[in-house]
Amino acid sequence: MNLANKLTIARICMIPFFILFMELDGVYNSILALIIFCVASITDLLDGQIARKNKTITSLGIFLDPLADKLLMSAAFICFVGIPMLGIPAWMVIVIISREFLITGFRSVAAVKNVMIPADKAGKFKTTFQIVVIIITMVILIVNEILSKFTDITPEILKLYNYDSYAILIVIMEKTPFWATLVATVLTIYSGANYIFKYRKLLSEK
Repeated sequence: MNLANKLTIARICMIPFFILFMELDGVYNSILALIIFCVASITDLLDGQIARKNKTITSLGIFLDPLADKLLMSAAFICFVGIPMLGIPAWMVIVIISREFLITGFRSVAAVKNVMIPADKAGKFKTTFQIVVIIITMVILIVNEILSKFTDITPEILKLYNYDSYAILIVIMEKTPFWATLVATVLTIYSGANYIFKYRKLLSEK
């Protein structure tokens, strides 16, 4: 097995540990989950580059790489739905995951007809944006957990640190996960529709 495929498999193996630390309470577990996600995302960047550079692109890699991406992103967004303070509705996550299943099925139809559907710019941008959204959301989660440790701080002390700015920060942290995920959902729908429109003839061909 070549290095690129080993990195892809390593990314898949990281997913259960990511989920485990997301499910556990405590800021340190959230930080560990963030570190695991970042490392997994880096392997996503490296495996493709290594495969192309070493000319070791294989059928196994073509199958596993997008599967690993979908599993990692789906795991993160599903975990977010279970955290009330993030305010991410389940329907957004359902749309994001449904798109991945749809395009995977579409690629399977194409493979039967000996057509390979490569990742296009919209798909790559969608994945990159999802990674950014997940990292930002996890950072917000960690910051919120840290701030929750100081709920007994008196208003007089807060004024020393500019209470108005603190209040604005809280609002931003409350709203950002929802709106960022909404944008990710729109991009996901667009990229999926773009794939289907570009290769729509595959659905009509016998």
